[in-house]
Amino acid sequence: MEKKWILDEIFQVPKPIIGMVHLRPLPGAPLYDPRQMTMDDVIGIAVEEALRLEAAGVDGLQIENIWDYPYLKGAQVGHETTAALAVATWKVRNAVSVPVGVNCHLNAGIQALSAAVAAGARWIRVFEWVNAYVSHAGLTEGIAGLLARHRASLKAESVKFFCDVNVKHGSHFIISDRTLIEQAHDAETEGAEGLIVTGFETGQAPTPDKVRALAEQVTIPVLIGSGMTKDNAPQLLQYADGAIVGSYFKRNHAWKQAVDEATAREFMSVVKEFREGLR
Repeated sequence: MEKKWILDEIFQVPKPIIGMVHLRPLPGAPLYDPRQMTMDDVIGIAVEEALRLEAAGVDGLQIENIWDYPYLKGAQVGHETTAALAVATWKVRNAVSVPVGVNCHLNAGIQALSAAVAAGARWIRVFEWVNAYVSHAGLTEGIAGLLARHRASLKAESVKFFCDVNVKHGSHFIISDRTLIEQAHDAETEGAEGLIVTGFETGQAPTPDKVRALAEQVTIPVLIGSGMTKDNAPQLLQYADGAIVGSYFKRNHAWKQAVDEATAREFMSVVKEFREGLR
């Protein structure tokens, strides 16, 4: 199938790699304690890690409030989170030259889009665009209709929707008998502009067969959302159009650790070599 290259509107290279900026706990989250770490500290760490990832050669950055667990669902996420996420994203965007995106846990697409528009981000990640699954926070339902209308009201068509299919950290099978491909078609039909495919949990990669099956059946880009390493990157990028890489770029490949620039640089050297082979 001929792809609609939404990614070309955002990135300057084929098979872009998006590095993760994992914000420390934001105001309102249980782990936030300004006596230990203020918002200035949170932003300072975010900018420092973003600069390390950019120096290592990543093609974009995604900012998310991963430390705000246990997560609230969608509409329950407060204005304080949206405001803090917008400020942090704006600070990172102005510190780097690569494009940035936003993800707000858990499936808080309205908040993510609002922050993205305020900060000048280019995409948001949506865990459940259509259908539903059981997450750590309970039943999590699709929000495509709400998000499409919110984007239209904000005149923010430049912010794209990158949407998971069978997102990690949850169960889809107890409430749906639809296959991965059927769910992907649902998402594409309802306006997703990129699809994200993952393994079952953070750091676990989808199989190449799973990626290929998905990529062959949709007309929008497919991104790997978890588990890509320097060893499996060439195999997965045969079928995927890019990837989001988080924990692998951290010390000991653990998402709670700091960014390891050397690891990220080594990974990107493998990806750049793979791109050379595409010419």
